[in-house]
Amino acid sequence: MYFENKEEIAGLLVLNSMQKLCGYIASALEQQETTKMRYDCICRGLVRYQEEYPFYFKMVLDKINIDFESWDSLPKERETCRVGEEINEKIKDFLISGMEQGDLRSDLKIMPAIFQFWGMLSGLIQLAAKEEDYIKNAMGLSKSQFLESGFHMLYRSIEARKKPYAAAQQMQNAAKAGVHKD
Repeated sequence: MYFENKEEIAGLLVLNSMQKLCGYIASALEQQETTKMRYDCICRGLVRYQEEYPFYFKMVLDKINIDFESWDSLPKERETCRVGEEINEKIKDFLISGMEQGDLRSDLKIMPAIFQFWGMLSGLIQLAAKEEDYIKNAMGLSKSQFLESGFHMLYRSIEARKKPYAAAQQMQNAAKAGVHKD
């Protein structure tokens, strides 16, 4: 295979990385039923992707050319953008499904939430990868524990708030179900 310049090589690498990431996310979303379980699988998929392809993980977060009217636009850049939109669509479907099920806040603005989701999750994953020794020594946490805690905190930011009465009613019903009459 012959490449005209380094931009063409970089474009192919970014495209390959986006395709791998799309596969990881699709697999994560297909494996689970509940919103929280799907979220957890997305997070684990992103961690796995970062661990297996750290260079690609960084590349996915770089700016992608979306000026396709320019003569400098490469076909690979167009395909990369299409794959990025496919990923966004999968995350959009995940968010909408979670909102419809009452698991996620109904006031989420989808496109900003997708980008915020990426920024927060990828930042957390990169921080854990770069600062694993510090996290272990200063916090007494493994990389995995640090990530799980952070993922939980981020999920709580998009999780629907249960009404206190409904939560109390659920607890009462659970308690009643556990009571046995002799």
